[in-house]
Amino acid sequence: MTTPSALEELIEALRCLPGVGPKSAQRMAYHLLQRDQKGAQRLARALEHAVEVLRHCSRCNAFSENDICERCASPRRDASLLCVVEMPADLNMMEQTHAFQGMYYVLMGHLSPLDGIGPKELHLERLLARACDGMVKEVILATNFTNEGEATAHYLGEMLRARNLKVSRIARGLPVGGEIEHTDAGTIAQALIERRPL
Repeated sequence: MTTPSALEELIEALRCLPGVGPKSAQRMAYHLLQRDQKGAQRLARALEHAVEVLRHCSRCNAFSENDICERCASPRRDASLLCVVEMPADLNMMEQTHAFQGMYYVLMGHLSPLDGIGPKELHLERLLARACDGMVKEVILATNFTNEGEATAHYLGEMLRARNLKVSRIARGLPVGGEIEHTDAGTIAQALIERRPL
C-alpha cells in the first residue's frame, strides 16, 4: 500500500525543521492529521501569515513587521552601543537580563566554512554599514562560545577594529548560583582569566 502523495509531501515538508528526521516528521504529520486538525490549520495559517508579513529590520536584521523594528525606533535605547548576536533567540535572552539598553545586530548565523557559510552568506557588509554609521562607539560581540561563535567573534573583531571601532567581547565564567565543584575545567579556567578586581 502506497502513502498518499499529500501525506508524503507533508512529511517531507516537516523534515525542513532542524532536528526533525523522517520518523519524527512522520509522527508529527500523523498527529496533526489524526489528533489535532484544528492545530494543523492554525499552524498552516500562522506560518503563511508569518512568511507573508515578516521581514528583516533594516537596522538590526531581526524579524519585524516594519522596515525598522520597535526596538530600533525607540529613543530610549543607547545608539552608541551595538551588541552583535548570532540569532533572534540570543537577542531575546539578552533582553531578558534587562542589563543592556543599547542596540543590536543579529547575524542570523555564524561563520562555518564547513557548512559553506562565510562572510558573504552572513551579509557582513550590512553589519559594517550599521557599525560605521557614526553613532556607534562600541561593538559588543555576544556570539556563542562554540568554535564557530569564537571564530565569528575573532573575524568580526578584526574587521571592526580595522575601522577604528572599540570592540569588546562578553565575558565567560561561572553561572550564577553555580558551584565550582560541578563546573567544567574550561569554564573555571576562563573565569580565572577574566577575573576582575572588587
